[in-house]
Amino acid sequence: MKRLSLPTLVLATAMATVAVPAAAQNLTREQVKMDRDAFLALMRWDELTGMWVLKSNMEPPKGVMSRAEVLAMRDQFLRMNVYDDTVGSWVPIKAPRDMSTLTREQVNMETLRFLMMYRYDESRNEWISRMR
Repeated sequence: MKRLSLPTLVLATAMATVAVPAAAQNLTREQVKMDRDAFLALMRWDELTGMWVLKSNMEPPKGVMSRAEVLAMRDQFLRMNVYDDTVGSWVPIKAPRDMSTLTREQVNMETLRFLMMYRYDESRNEWISRMR
């Protein structure tokens, strides 16, 4: 029989609390089912890309940016900012950098740092800091 240590339980509880958004905690079961049904009416799982994509002949809801537009915003931020380890945050640079000159590992590291510090808010159509 396996035993869980106290630090493991505390870590798992903390991660579960962070993973569930505050707004989702107040939703009723019926609201969650309605949201799921609305999502599944618009989207399908694409096995080839491993992502949810719009079903054929379906338009995204009004005001929702496409995945390409959101990723372009992120890429623009990465071109105009560099992560400074000494400060521990993103620092703007004077001229845009050419991301194609970076190695794949450097691009992955910068993208991971960006996603750790920012999240995309669909209601505002912008990337917002997770530090708020």
